[in-house]
Amino acid sequence: QVPLVESGGGSVQAGGSLRLSCVTSGGRYTYAMGWFRQAPGKEREGVARILTNSGNTYYADSVKGRFTISQDNAKNTLYLQMNSLKPEDTAVYYCATTGRGGSGTIRFFGVDFAYWGQGTQVTVSS
Repeated sequence: QVPLVESGGGSVQAGGSLRLSCVTSGGRYTYAMGWFRQAPGKEREGVARILTNSGNTYYADSVKGRFTISQDNAKNTLYLQMNSLKPEDTAVYYCATTGRGGSGTIRFFGVDFAYWGQGTQVTVSS
């Protein structure tokens, strides 16, 4: 299990931008890393993921063209650049990595994410 710590959340007006960061221990190889979000009264949903080896990225339809996921393996850091933010993007955002896990595992684009950070709040006003 690898500790995950998110940062970069905050409040912004519609059309604005934020960049989220997630720092890991770098203690193990993971097949993929990803960002998920959970709005009040909603289930946690996948936002974007990146394959560690190839760097290939995958996005939920709702954020394609607006969000960019990237990684800096030397810094053990995952990023989510969020542009053209909408009120519908308001949620707690979670960093996640692949690996063996029990309850709480979520499959996103065919990959099981089992380890989670504490979450960071993103609020977008109209």
